[in-house]
Amino acid sequence: MNFLLSIAFVVCWSSGFIGAKLGAGTASAVTILMWRFLPLAVVLLVVSVCCARASWGGLTGRTVVRQVAVGLLSQSGYLLTVYYAIQLGVSSGTTALIDGTQPLVAGALAGPLLRQYVSRRQWLGLCLGVTGVVIVTTADAAAAAGVAWWAYLVPFLGMASLVAATFVESRSRTRVAPSVAMTVHCAASAVVFTVLAMAAGAAAPPAELSFWAAIGWLVALSTFGGYGLYWLILRRSGVTKVNTLMFLMAPVTALWGAVMFGEPFGPQTAVGLAVGLAAVAIVHRGERPRRGTAVHGSKRREATGKEPAESDAAEPGTSEVSRRENVS
Repeated sequence: MNFLLSIAFVVCWSSGFIGAKLGAGTASAVTILMWRFLPLAVVLLVVSVCCARASWGGLTGRTVVRQVAVGLLSQSGYLLTVYYAIQLGVSSGTTALIDGTQPLVAGALAGPLLRQYVSRRQWLGLCLGVTGVVIVTTADAAAAAGVAWWAYLVPFLGMASLVAATFVESRSRTRVAPSVAMTVHCAASAVVFTVLAMAAGAAAPPAELSFWAAIGWLVALSTFGGYGLYWLILRRSGVTKVNTLMFLMAPVTALWGAVMFGEPFGPQTAVGLAVGLAAVAIVHRGERPRRGTAVHGSKRREATGKEPAESDAAEPGTSEVSRRENVS
């Protein structure tokens, strides 16, 4: 199941770069993002009121505020910078390359912030993954012309925003239903993008069919598929594993571009894809399993029908995310 989820996540997340390119020729970044999230937020809010009220029970104001912060970082901050960079002329492959440095940043911070320490084998996989991403996108970045140097700094802001969102969510001790989290995130982003679009005088959508095709693509594949699976895999497997899958985004995005836009997919891209796959395999095999805790948690649930308390759910010094993994 985890393998299939990983494949689906890589395909859906990389589709976001292609969707941004599909819409870039018809409207500004804030227009695309406004119409991507505004109708989606309305639908999710209606579904929450009519069909999923129970999922909202017990939520505190602090939990909702945290989820709003996660949504603003992982959607508003991340997507706005990605779309803006592509409209400035940075190619989707180079944007994916910069996004692909996220695992190294997250891996370096996971230890001090979450106590999810990365093993030597996993560090080897992380560094190998960066190598694969560089192989794929070097030729593309070298061939770019007429793009301001500072435009390449914009995707780094988005990468940092997504890393920050990942750690804010991972440090939370409160379980939030995925449907609730998705609704809060999308509603917060819809407000931000609507305000920005109206302030820029770009709220009116274009009449071109290609614009609405891009919006449908982004909602179905990128939001429900990529974004939803990102948080699902994060909760199931932890920060290091989910971020290692980001190494595959650059080569897979290049493959998307070859199929949809006729962009070249040569031997260099194929080599980069192979290196990225090797990196993912190394990191996944390099995980250090914890002993005893999972069995203890399972027996406690069987005996009482309840989750084990924090005091006996994990060994001292383990993170909240690790405790969730151990009792799941």
